[in-house]
Amino acid sequence: MASVAIIGASGMIGRALAETLIARRALGTESLDALILSDIRKSEIEGDATQWVTGDAAEFETIGEVIAARPDVIFHVAATAMGQADSNFAIGYHINFDTVRATLEAIRLAGDDYCPRLVHASSIGVYGAPFPALIDDATTPRPDSSYGTQKLMSEAIIADYTRMGFVDGICLRLATIAVRPGKATHGNSGFFSNIIREPLEGRRALLPASDDVRHWLASPETAVAQLIHAANLEGSIPADARALVMPGISLTVEMLLAALAERAGEEMLSLIDRTDTPNYGPQDFPACFAAETARKLGFPLLEEKAMDLIDGFLRKRFPA
Repeated sequence: MASVAIIGASGMIGRALAETLIARRALGTESLDALILSDIRKSEIEGDATQWVTGDAAEFETIGEVIAARPDVIFHVAATAMGQADSNFAIGYHINFDTVRATLEAIRLAGDDYCPRLVHASSIGVYGAPFPALIDDATTPRPDSSYGTQKLMSEAIIADYTRMGFVDGICLRLATIAVRPGKATHGNSGFFSNIIREPLEGRRALLPASDDVRHWLASPETAVAQLIHAANLEGSIPADARALVMPGISLTVEMLLAALAERAGEEMLSLIDRTDTPNYGPQDFPACFAAETARKLGFPLLEEKAMDLIDGFLRKRFPA
């Protein structure tokens, strides 16, 4: 029997993770005894043995209530994206870092040898330009954004609390998620999803990048599978594997557009508006990661090509 908490349960990844665990009624080989969902506001997600704790996870009253249940595994997936984190400095640090520190402190203060597995959704945003053609596990993270800095700070503090024996932490540097459900997002990497989702739903999409922009992408389903795999890693995690780049696929904008046209017709491309001059070029995004340690540890990747990302989105939108 396992008890699980999800901090950030109303966000895209948090919702998908919660829905997956509720559907399976298990975390790996362990049946799900309790699922504690926490976010600033409650969503409609419900299930057997599920309870909600609503409030700001950076506030001890909220996070203390979550930790009081002493969950075996805590998923920290609360985050605001790079666009807001860099445009609203205070909000970015509050959501992306303060909630992490508050969670760790609540765990430490719980005492009685309580040491849960903490799985944190970090990001490849910890790497900044200039990007090598291939980023391997030995490449030093040097963020060039507030968002990336907040994620790297979170990784560092989780590693320190782990070193001290307060928590058993692991941070997953997730690929950029595509195709994201919901509304179009603007700035940074949101267009990788917009140029697929919006045309498929009959809306126009803005493409602010050149066709040769290449980036590291994975589906929401892959991100959820990777988080669950991290929770189920057995034994002691090596110190150099506490922050890992996750497997993804390296795709160009041109590849995504070709897959869209092949799956849904050339007319889809007429719904894409390009900026007069591209705002982003190949130098603006990390193109490819080795992710060697994560692959050796068995972290899954559910897609192999651009078409798989599109088909995954369509399956969620039009389930059989």
